[in-house]
Amino acid sequence: MTIPGTQHPDAELDAWLGVALDIADAADAISMGALHRQLEIHAKDDGSFVTEADQAIERHTRELLGQRLPTHGVLGEEYGEAPSTADVRWIVDPIDGTHNFMRGVPVFATLLAAERAGELLVGVVSAPALGRRWWARRGGGAWVTEPGAPEPRRVHVSDRSTIAEAQLIYRSILDMRSSPYATGFESLLTSVWRDRAFGDFWGYLLVAEGAAELMMERDLHVWDVAAPWVIVEEAGGRMTDLQGRRDWTSGDAFASNGVLHDPVLATLHADR
Repeated sequence: MTIPGTQHPDAELDAWLGVALDIADAADAISMGALHRQLEIHAKDDGSFVTEADQAIERHTRELLGQRLPTHGVLGEEYGEAPSTADVRWIVDPIDGTHNFMRGVPVFATLLAAERAGELLVGVVSAPALGRRWWARRGGGAWVTEPGAPEPRRVHVSDRSTIAEAQLIYRSILDMRSSPYATGFESLLTSVWRDRAFGDFWGYLLVAEGAAELMMERDLHVWDVAAPWVIVEEAGGRMTDLQGRRDWTSGDAFASNGVLHDPVLATLHADR
């Protein structure tokens, strides 16, 4: 599959990626400084939570983007959209996995993506409590830094070619069972090699690294999936919504190693 945006100038994308990595350094320092400490937590109108660390990371991100890329816009989970004078905007989730962060579970990350004219071009996912950071830019492959490794490692999806060999990841089994895809999902559960609930950003990155073949979840915002979307595709995988559309704004997402994408969609939709 040819991904739009792969012909974008490498030097410009590298510059954007450099800014995103600098922002991730600052975000990691803020989140790790607040982890396991008494947090100021507020419930939002949609029932989710926000901490003072979420807000501090997004404020700092907006400040750094304003200094380094002042013509670019920003869409963030906590402070909404600031329009740009260019056709570029950054999509920011300051802490993906806030519920984990609140309880001291180390599976949380800052998510940053750059979008130009409707195409995602750069993605960074930084999970400091796991000691891992993934990144990608169009045409440059997908990479991870991890504990004990002196150099970044290029990641690629697995080559498993049957559902019976696949590891299926999802956020919540109850969420999938209450969805329009419940019957097909139950069929997948009994057909795959293994299933686990590793939600949020981590499921997508497990697919990108080849540790799993399938990741799906519902009830999403664009900032939940924009950065992982770039990384999965640059790792050789495929991402769509659960209807099979390459649309990161639809509210659900499905990542695969590519070869299993259409067979799994057919299973999900078999009774619909």
